[in-house]
Amino acid sequence: MTSQAQQVESEGLRSWLLSSSPQSRGQARLGRAYIGWLAFRSNALAMIGLGIVVTLIVVAVFAPLIAPYDPNAQILADRLQFFSAQHWFGTDELGRDILSRIIHGARLTLYIVVLVAVIAAPIGLLVGTTAGYLGGWVDAVLMRITDIFLAFPKLVLALALVSALGPGIENAIIAIAITSWPPYARIARAETITIRNSDFISAVRLQGAGRLRIIWSHIVPLCTSSLIVRVTLDMAGIILIAAGLGFLGLGAQPPLPEWGAMISSGRKVLLDQWWVATVPGIAIFIVSLGFNLLGDGLRDVLDPKSGGQG
Repeated sequence: MTSQAQQVESEGLRSWLLSSSPQSRGQARLGRAYIGWLAFRSNALAMIGLGIVVTLIVVAVFAPLIAPYDPNAQILADRLQFFSAQHWFGTDELGRDILSRIIHGARLTLYIVVLVAVIAAPIGLLVGTTAGYLGGWVDAVLMRITDIFLAFPKLVLALALVSALGPGIENAIIAIAITSWPPYARIARAETITIRNSDFISAVRLQGAGRLRIIWSHIVPLCTSSLIVRVTLDMAGIILIAAGLGFLGLGAQPPLPEWGAMISSGRKVLLDQWWVATVPGIAIFIVSLGFNLLGDGLRDVLDPKSGGQG
């Protein structure tokens, strides 16, 4: 009886979410979210990407509990050991457990990705919506500044900024964020231009709403879905740039278990002890693939131009 009751309750909730005549704005929003989840769930590759990203988050949160060893503990007697029951992914040139360093490195990767997204996405959204809605000389100035940043490859500009700021994970995050906002500004501007002369915007304007209120309350929410998709797809690039800076010694500094820095230290013994550099490289590949698959799935659901749910 309990299972039948739960099934009936589940069916009732499903019917409530899929109702064609929602009774409140909250019900409508939950219904749209549920329809989007159904569309997302039907994409097997997107679910794989979601699984990889969720695994990364879980590993990062519970790293001290999952890691079998201290990531910075040096046991020179165990240096450069191959895969074994004691060290599943072997040890590096200082006898540190590679699996433990990969697990703790997930924290640094997630830390970099989240902070860059939190810094770069709002800047790009603000610049793009302001330029797109106001137009005129404001649009010209903001877009020319954006073009200046877009004229340089991200990695080259990040290298220049980190060289000026000094090596370190915080400076690397600032540099990556500064190089990441221009594409978001372009997307937000394009979305704003398409909707700034819409009837509902005109109606809001006739009601006396100011420019700031229109941009913040009506245009920004409409640009958010496209921005979320782009940010998710850019996560892989952010990870690769961070790994590149770490590889060159300009990102996270030793003894932090950053994946790019681990590859850099492993290249010295690549021919004989290949696993030292290969294992963190595989970790970067898997996580980058996960974010790309997740971004593709979100694009199918959130981007109305692709035929997904809006």
